[in-house]
Order: sequence, then structure tokens, then C-alpha cells
Amino acid sequence: MKKLNIDLVKNVNYQQREVYRTLRTNIEFTGIENQIIAITSCIANEGKSTVAYNLASMLAETGKKTLYIDADLRKSVLLKKLGVKGSLPGLTHFLSGQKTINEVTYATQNEHFFILPTGPFPTNPTELLGNERFGELMQLVRTPFEYVIIDCPPLGAVIDAAVVAKKVDGSIMVIEANQVSRWEAQNTVKQLKLANPNILGVVLNKLDYKVNSYYSGKYGYYNHYENYENYENDQDSQDKGEA
Repeated sequence: MKKLNIDLVKNVNYQQREVYRTLRTNIEFTGIENQIIAITSCIANEGKSTVAYNLASMLAETGKKTLYIDADLRKSVLLKKLGVKGSLPGLTHFLSGQKTINEVTYATQNEHFFILPTGPFPTNPTELLGNERFGELMQLVRTPFEYVIIDCPPLGAVIDAAVVAKKVDGSIMVIEANQVSRWEAQNTVKQLKLANPNILGVVLNKLDYKVNSYYSGKYGYYNHYENYENYENDQDSQDKGEA
């Protein structure tokens, strides 16, 4: 297995690191059955890739053997952000039958953290993610890894995340503060629930703690995680006009 020398946690200060630790702990307490987790968002540029990558890194920091799968087969910029030049064999090679899982999985300087990049962007990403080989991949990664975090495209833009969600244990939705309407968020949640009702939580991302005094007083950092049931109940209350 080849090795990538990369920054394991990207653009994270101390306070944000504490948020990811909280997110990590909350996921661990959802149970060992939530081993393979898909992460998506409503629209592009909400930071779901950063959340997915840093969460995987933080899980690995505790000694959990963790695999980060980049399943954004349309617009991923992960390798570029990590300073990796050129393209690498990845998910598309496996799904098309050209490579084995060992040939597309890369070790890092953290012995517990592994990456499976996208590979070249295909012309048929939804079909590739929906084929039998993706299901085979999910079975192959269960035994060697304790956690598998899958970065998916925004569900509000394309259906790929729902296709992936059908074959994983649970999912997390990332929402950028003050950028997504209630209707967009609810519609994305509905699509996600139709694919897999096990939504583990919602991450409120890019929160300006200087503006949002409630979060600054209670949390004091840019990301906030909450259990999906709390989020859903809050949305129901708002729909009914409750305070």
C-alpha cells in the first residue's frame, strides 16, 4: 500500500478541534453499528468535505483505524487541498473493475488513517456509485476498518449522496449557517431519510460566533454539532409556530 504525506487536520484551531472531538464522541456513542457514515450537505461550498476529512482524522487520532473515502466523483478538490500533485488511482478505478481495493487505498503518516481518493472523474458517477461493486466495497472495508467516513456530493444538487446512503449505516448533514433556507434543509433531509432513515446528526458549519451570541456564549467556536432528533424536533416546532 502506497503512502501519502499530508496534513492530517486541515485549518483547525484549538477551539474547532474541541468541536470535532465532541462530534467524534457523539458518533462513538451512537453505537458500534454506525461504522460506515456518509456525509453530505444541501448545496456546494458548505464545508462538508472539510468536516468529513477532519472528523476522519480525529477518529484516527484515538487509535481507531479509519478510512476516508472521497466519493465526490464530480467536483472533489481533496488531493489539491492536501498538496498532492497529479491524479492518483482511486474509487472510480475500483468501481469500474480496473483496480483492487489495496491498489486505491493509501496510508498516511498516522498509522490509523487511510484515504481512498476519487480517481479520475467519470461521465457516469451516479451509475458507478449505484453498481454492485460499491456494495462490495462496503463489505470489504468493514473488517479492516473501525470507521469509514464517506464524503458525498451535496444532495441538494445531485442524487449521488442518496445512492451512497442506501448502502451505509448512517449519515450526517452539514449546513452552512445563514446560507441555506429552511425549505432547502428540510427537502434535503427528506431525500436523505428516504434513502436511509438513520440520520445521526446535523453539523452547523461556518458559524460566526461573534454575531451569534447564543453559540459564542455556549460554545465559542465555528462549528456546532447536534443530534438529528433535536434538529428535527426544532424544525417541527418552527413549522407549528412554536417558540
